[in-house]
Amino acid sequence: MSSRNIYEMDLSQNAANYAALTPLSFLERAASVYPLHTSVIHGKTSYTWSQTYARSCLLASALVGMGIGKGDTVSFMGANTPETFEAHFGVPMTGAVLNALNVRLDAKAIAFILGHAETKILFTDREYSETIKAALLLMDKPPLVIDIDDQEYSGGELLGEQTYEDVLQQGDPNYRCFQIDDEWQAISLNYTSGTTGDPKGVVYHHRGAYLNAISNGLCWDLVSHPVYLWTLPMFHCNGWCFPWTLAAVAGTNVCLRHVRDDAVFAAIKEYQVTHFCGAPVVLNTLVNAADELKAGIAHQVKAMTAGAAPPAAVIAGMENMGFSVTHVYGLTETYGPCVVSAPQDDWAELTIEERAERVARQGVRAPLQDELMVADPESMVPVPKDGKTMGEIFMRGNIVMKGYLKNPATTEKSFAGGWFHSGDLAVWHADGYVEIKDRSKDIIISGGENISSLEVESVLFKHPNILEAAVVASSDEKWGEVPCAFVTLKKGAELSAEELVAYCREELAGFKIPKKVCFGPIDKTSTGKVQKYLLRERAETISKVANN
Repeated sequence: MSSRNIYEMDLSQNAANYAALTPLSFLERAASVYPLHTSVIHGKTSYTWSQTYARSCLLASALVGMGIGKGDTVSFMGANTPETFEAHFGVPMTGAVLNALNVRLDAKAIAFILGHAETKILFTDREYSETIKAALLLMDKPPLVIDIDDQEYSGGELLGEQTYEDVLQQGDPNYRCFQIDDEWQAISLNYTSGTTGDPKGVVYHHRGAYLNAISNGLCWDLVSHPVYLWTLPMFHCNGWCFPWTLAAVAGTNVCLRHVRDDAVFAAIKEYQVTHFCGAPVVLNTLVNAADELKAGIAHQVKAMTAGAAPPAAVIAGMENMGFSVTHVYGLTETYGPCVVSAPQDDWAELTIEERAERVARQGVRAPLQDELMVADPESMVPVPKDGKTMGEIFMRGNIVMKGYLKNPATTEKSFAGGWFHSGDLAVWHADGYVEIKDRSKDIIISGGENISSLEVESVLFKHPNILEAAVVASSDEKWGEVPCAFVTLKKGAELSAEELVAYCREELAGFKIPKKVCFGPIDKTSTGKVQKYLLRERAETISKVANN
């Protein structure tokens, strides 16, 4: 037999039959096919898709003129406004990497990220000027600062010598870009707390961003022209890749700076919002809103939620309001959602409460996630699908990160055995659905934010009156989870819970401050290792007593 592969003969890859995958192409298509369709609404301002494409191109060309190119980092400390949305296209058009900063972080964390990412230019919304001002003072080589002067917001101050709109005026109106040479090149950089105090930089590539944007649409049945409300911060895994998804389906983005129940319900009614994403705490806020706010919604609204596992009661509450809830799971390292609690046909026959129990499980792999398994963390042998045997969640495929920036050892460890190690412990049900039971990384997920218990512990240990400290997650009806601190004081020392919280407020971002404090001995093994599983049990007891 011939060893020739006849399908490789004279059938070469060329410009006519191959293009690198990039979500930049979604924007160009939306502008070309639906130029007059509304792309973004922000207060009194609205844009069409042709205008959003033009503004993104102006941003890109202006950045090129400022010396920004392939491999450079451009950071955005931005709210859910048109500027942050445009950055998801304008920055990668130059070959540069978008670093959307978590606006809830403190100055120390922001300064670390800007330095670690080697940020060349920082765009910052005036709302966050106090934090950015403090962060820049901590840096030896601060980046060039450009202000986002949102006319819908009057607080804060301007820190730079020019604004975002000034930069656009410097752009080339004839500049156009919707393609790249290498789909493996980085498109964005997102920081996650991980298991250490210093955040880890997660690098996304164009191929993964393109595919997860499509996957979002497939697992949520997004059709042409949905109206999407930005209750999810765009800094969260690049808004779970939804800026790119909304361009792919030529939807309408309704911006929302602050998530409040009255603002959410008002926007849903005014703009006929069809879809929104958010952590379980957002859903819980809506469920418990005043009845008069909920009145007047006559159309179908779909909500996607992820973060700490949403209580079935919250899902049921949303369903009883007439909202359809899709539960997804993922990590910063997987471009956000990569697992979905996909509904089965027979779920329609269940009661709302029974269906909510099914939806509350993390689910099965998303359409474009290649592989998912629950396996023994050491042997990596899949656990039986009995709903009882715990293992670690592993995934692999195109929507797994490129790796951790400047951290080859951790990257190699996270990809050991050819799978991404999530660190989340779960069971595998007989129907193939995954359900998380614990987190081996001791990460606390509060209101959708990741909190490193080790980071909080390191701050507590610095207090002169504290001998020992351990921090674990404690269930909370509003936030899903909150940090619970177990503290042993030095002999003769005195410290109240109020004083401890006040101290933490000086050292940590607000969402990281322990919401519950317990003084006394800390459970340890005979070798001195803290037994966090016992502390978690004690924390749950405290939580139940507080709720009764």
